[in-house]
Order: sequence, then structure tokens, then C-alpha cells
Amino acid sequence: MKRKIILTAVFVVMALVLSASAFAVSDAVEDAVNGYFADLPSDNSMIGEAEFVEKVKAGEDLFILDIRQPDVYNEGHVKGAVNIPWGPEAIPAALDKLPGDKTIYVYCYTAQTANQTAALLNFAGFEAKSVRFGWNLGISRVAGYEEIVETEAHQLGGVTDYKINADLKAAVEDYYAGLADVSDTIYKNYKIAEDMLKMAVDSGADIMIVSIRQPKDFAEGHIKGAVNIPWGAGMQQYFGQLPQDKKIVVYCYTGQTAGQAVAGLRMLGYDAVSLNGGMGTPANKPYGWSNKGYEVVK
Repeated sequence: MKRKIILTAVFVVMALVLSASAFAVSDAVEDAVNGYFADLPSDNSMIGEAEFVEKVKAGEDLFILDIRQPDVYNEGHVKGAVNIPWGPEAIPAALDKLPGDKTIYVYCYTAQTANQTAALLNFAGFEAKSVRFGWNLGISRVAGYEEIVETEAHQLGGVTDYKINADLKAAVEDYYAGLADVSDTIYKNYKIAEDMLKMAVDSGADIMIVSIRQPKDFAEGHIKGAVNIPWGAGMQQYFGQLPQDKKIVVYCYTGQTAGQAVAGLRMLGYDAVSLNGGMGTPANKPYGWSNKGYEVVK
């Protein structure tokens, strides 16, 4: 068993080192990403799960994307939601059919990939918000949510009038296409599991760990070796200090804002992934570093 653990640790270190990469970024992409983080919305491009459920109950005219996989969508989804499953193909193929004049509400399972998607859509000029904690940890935990669940499938309409900048569209398409390259690795969905990161930390892997929690929380305890770039307007000013030749692991509290940060960093050429579940809070147990009982330092 000990030999197996050692071999696994070696594999993790090699994967972390060999996967680092960088690429040229157009001015349009750089301006869009930096502009988004320079002027972050006060709601962090999220909507609380209870508020979202109430909007649906009230019959508001919402455009809702369910990016879970089709089998789960077919078992039950939010009324009116269109299924565009997370993956290399479906979302890029749907970009021309998304409305440029309505807020796009996105949800997945725990809001981690939904936040990647919401960020990418915002970079592309849409107004998108992720539903906090997704279906599993958010929507399905709201009292009376059953009233807004249906099994009737909904489809996108035709091509809309909204035109995405060509460079931005290509960059978003490349982002999703890259999911195929990591689908069989420890970075599936541009994330890394808590135990895999622990193994990398314990083995001294040459990686950069970035905590985007607030300074007070960082000071009270963080993952060994992490640096702090607090989430908030203007955080993009510090992106240039990050290495483009190393794997960057980003974590927040529950993996949601880290999803947005990872989307931005990858669009800028960094090899970034997020820590599944973030540091972890009572709201997203059993996911997250501290919820797994892993060591933090001060």
C-alpha cells in the first residue's frame, strides 16, 4: 500500500509539472477579462438560491441554462431551463443562440462549473449569473423548490442578433475544447480534487497555490505555500505576478468565485485549475479542504 501511495504521489507531481503551458492572448480577450475583474459586479455575478427560486415561482421571464448532463436534466430541472451540458462542444455551439438582451442564469451541480461558464459568458459580453451552490447544494435545499421542477425539455431558439467579438468567441471555444484534453486527468473540468492537491503539497510539487479568500481569513489559516490575492474589484492587477510556466491552483471558500478566477486566468494564458470545494464551509460539506480535515497553516 505504501509503494502504491508513493507511486501515485510521483504521478501527481509529474502531471502538475508537465501540464503547465501558456499561449498568446489577443487584446480583445485581455481587455474583456481584465475589464471584468476591474469592475466586478457587487453580486459577484451570482444570485442566491432562495432568491432564484422565488423569481421562478413568481413567473418572471427568465433565461435559464442548466449545464448538468442530459440524463440528470431529464430527471427534473427548473421550469423553463434549457439544457446545454458542460463539456467541449455543447456550450460553444450554443453561443450564437444566447440572448444579448437578457440576464442568463446558469446552474450546474454545485456551482463550480457554472461559475466558469458565467464568467466566460460575461467576458463575451453577455450578462450572466450563476445560481449559488447549484442544484445539489443550493436549489434543491430551498424549501418548496419542488414547485419549480419539471421534466419537460426546452430547446434554444435560432441565432440571435447579438454578435460576439471574433477573438473572444474563438477563445471561449478553445476554453471548452480544452476540456477534452483534461477529461482523463486529475484536472478534469479544470479542477483538482482535495486529496490530489494534498498529495501534491505533501510531496513538494512545484506549483503555485493561490487563495482568493479575504486577507483576514487567509491569515487565520490557509493551505501551506499559498499566496493571497483577495477576490474583489481590481484583483486583475496582480495576475501579472503569477507564473506562466507552472500549474496554478486557485481556491476560495466553496469553489465558486475560484471558478470565475480560473476562467479568467486560463483565458489570459495561465494554466490554472480550481480546488474542488475550495477551503470548505459548513454550507458545502463534505467538500473542500478543511471539510476533509486537511492541515492549514498561519
